[in-house]
Amino acid sequence: MSARSYLFVPGNRPERFEKARNAGADAVILDLEDAVQPQEKDLARNTVVAQLDPARPVFVRINAADTAWFSADVAALSGHAGVAGIVLPKAETREQTDAVAAHAHGSLALLPIIETARGMANLATLCSAREVARILFGTLDFQIDLNIEGDGAELDAFRSQIVLASRLAGIDTPVDGVSTTLDDAAEIERDARHSRRFGFGAKLCIHPKQISAVHAAFAWTPEEIAWATRVLQAVEQSAGAAIAVDGKMVDLPVILKARRIAGT
Repeated sequence: MSARSYLFVPGNRPERFEKARNAGADAVILDLEDAVQPQEKDLARNTVVAQLDPARPVFVRINAADTAWFSADVAALSGHAGVAGIVLPKAETREQTDAVAAHAHGSLALLPIIETARGMANLATLCSAREVARILFGTLDFQIDLNIEGDGAELDAFRSQIVLASRLAGIDTPVDGVSTTLDDAAEIERDARHSRRFGFGAKLCIHPKQISAVHAAFAWTPEEIAWATRVLQAVEQSAGAAIAVDGKMVDLPVILKARRIAGT
């Protein structure tokens, strides 16, 4: 099953690494970019490399391609068996993704983050690049780059573009940006369900408190499971005749959705 949650951990806080691994997220991202001040970049990279464990691989967000730390990050991390994947911030071009993929070991995944107008314009190119497994949407930086205020309906057109490009490229469902809410589980779940309705399959998390709400949002509800059961039972009993469930016609797309929910 694809990861539903990716938990960020500052790369210069090694005392938090083990806690993050045990927090219940599907994937952990050790962060060398936004969470680390410029004067600590080299130290953070060395700290992360020292803590990597091939038996428990993690993702690492490196620094952007136009920074002084990019090449050293790629060289130190892309070939390490303890790295499950490289998260590439502010991804915009095939040249940037190729620079990471050139150093990649066989099972390493590349996860570009769309955070700029140029990155959004080059979606198809990024989705089809070597080693790219799924696309992440960096909603906060994207708002700044395009002078957008709000991450709900204001970004939904862009969410749809990312979902469409991912599907056309045959890669995994994309990952939506973080929720800045920490203590309101209901709001976090609503936020993640909004992502799911637009075709996203996961969400970035900035605190362990967010994980259970995100997982709940990407799980089928008891009502959805019960509906799928009714549909599949009705289909089985219909002997090929036209049927309706809960007052609504059941055709092939409905049956396929019911099978997806039921896991059949």
